Amino acid sequence: MPYDISDKLVIGIASSALFDLGESDRVFRNEGEQAYRAFQREHESETLPKGAAMPFIRRLLNLNSRIPGVEPIEVILFSRNDPDTGQRVFNSIRDYKLDITRGVFTSGESPYRYLDSFGTSLFLSANNEDVVKAIDTGHAAGTVLRSVVTDDDDSYELRVAFDFDGVIADDSAENVYQKKNLNAFQESEISNAAVPHPPGPLREFFVKLARLQQVEQEYRLVDPSYRKSISTAIITARGAPANERVVTTLRSWNVMADKTFFLGGVEKGRILDIFRPHIFFDDQLTHLEPSSGFIPSVHIPFGRINKH
Repeated sequence: MPYDISDKLVIGIASSALFDLGESDRVFRNEGEQAYRAFQREHESETLPKGAAMPFIRRLLNLNSRIPGVEPIEVILFSRNDPDTGQRVFNSIRDYKLDITRGVFTSGESPYRYLDSFGTSLFLSANNEDVVKAIDTGHAAGTVLRSVVTDDDDSYELRVAFDFDGVIADDSAENVYQKKNLNAFQESEISNAAVPHPPGPLREFFVKLARLQQVEQEYRLVDPSYRKSISTAIITARGAPANERVVTTLRSWNVMADKTFFLGGVEKGRILDIFRPHIFFDDQLTHLEPSSGFIPSVHIPFGRINKH
């Protein structure tokens, strides 16, 4: 029988997001492909350092043991390496005890074309070119920014933070603000307060996380000692009265976040420093750069108009 992943939350992860490949990349860029191949073989038994997405992926995979009988998570490696040069990556996956057994190796080509083959709900890579190609072909994808990785041993909880416009919802409202002004944005959101936003690139991922939270809630009803694993937050620059349409949109999908922060332009880093998500998704680099040094951050290049 073929292995069925149709009901799972499938995450595609590039080796560049899961591990710090800085040293390997320098060899490739400065000395060429043959030197890179020799370097990877020579260091094949050396575990690669953790990358920015490691804390997120490790805790996500832990849900398979916390929700027994369901095993809702599948993580698949997508790599521009070939299997030979990529062996060090799989060795490092083994060393970190990550339950990742499936991989796609494309020998230098962008792997985005194979995302549909696995029903991938989210693709993460440090290669912005691959991410843009994935977004442009309708896939949920994000560029993992370089950050300091602090992966503590408190592995029971997974904290995930999202911007709203251009991430969970589309960027139509944001474009009103960019092309006109704040007053026009506020007026548009008031007049459309009862109209749900069209979905953004990470809508499916957000909703599937929310469904897993509902499964956890059912576990708590049966066993009050069960500790909830997933905590989500929406951190948006919106403020009242533009908050109502956010609620309308989430209600239409029958989901809510655990925490929602309508900041009205206040710096997002103030909240991120307290919530400390294991990953934060935003479509504007100006919101990501101040906190990317201490929060694993992912840029969603959706629309890519006035977002830098």
